[in-house]
Amino acid sequence: MFDTIVVATDGSKSVRRAVGVTLDFADRFDATVHALYVVDEGEIGSSPERVRDEMRDALDADARDALDDVTAAADRPVTTTVREGRPATTIHEYAAEVDADVVAMGTRGRHGENRFLIGSVAERVVRTCPVPVLTVRQLDAGETAEAAV
Repeated sequence: MFDTIVVATDGSKSVRRAVGVTLDFADRFDATVHALYVVDEGEIGSSPERVRDEMRDALDADARDALDDVTAAADRPVTTTVREGRPATTIHEYAAEVDADVVAMGTRGRHGENRFLIGSVAERVVRTCPVPVLTVRQLDAGETAEAAV
């Protein structure tokens, strides 16, 4: 049913729970896991030209750290990939490329006006991705997974 799972990571705290859920999901279905980090081309493009190479290097290091965290948490091999582009577009393009059955990603669970003012990569992926998207929200301090269900 689920043979290939893509987990999008940015290394943030909100993604850690999504990685755990993804790995549990993969274990249950004996699925292949792909961890994807997207370097946002907008961040690089909007930075001053004199620091773009340094910024790219720093973002590449962040990507490696985030992907290393995923592989360290896994009891199975994980294919890791770094891509540069617009995050939502790149995630759904990668999912199509690897013929993913589901994409998993974390969400900070913003509500109300902030969601519309700040925007949400997870929301855009849910709207545009050609495969189902599993969003896993970050728990509030002191909240347990059972209480969040």
